[in-house]
Amino acid sequence: MFLHAGWMHFGGNMLFLWIFGDNIEDRLGHLRYLVFYLACGLAASLCHAFFNPASRLPSLGASGAISGVLAAYLFLYPRARILTLVPIFLFWTVEVPAFLFIVFWFVVQLFSGRASLSTSTPTTGGTAYFAHIGGFVAGIVLLAALKPPVRRMRADSWN
Repeated sequence: MFLHAGWMHFGGNMLFLWIFGDNIEDRLGHLRYLVFYLACGLAASLCHAFFNPASRLPSLGASGAISGVLAAYLFLYPRARILTLVPIFLFWTVEVPAFLFIVFWFVVQLFSGRASLSTSTPTTGGTAYFAHIGGFVAGIVLLAALKPPVRRMRADSWN
């Protein structure tokens, strides 16, 4: 969970962790967040191993644990807006609802994971789609089990 396939893999995971992780840690608290993160990573690895029992390739990276963080963000902050870089001809930034961003990301993982099962040779570049899916599902289940405190809004709060 703490090794990565390269600097781009590491950078992508850290970007997602920076955008989504601090909010989940604030909501769960430091210790519960650590347990949540590690449990999501473990569940992600187990899911990947279950769907790829004959694989000889190692599974690297925190993507599965970060997927659990995305799931928690989806349920705790569905109306938040995510500033997103969209590469269409040029690069544009657009604010997208977190709900839309995360659901789209998860659907891509589902379709990519399904496609990876139907190929006899690895054509997905070694991406552990089922680790992403397993971490995401674990994030939903663990969030319900950890029961984060309800965040009370103050009248003068912008959040």
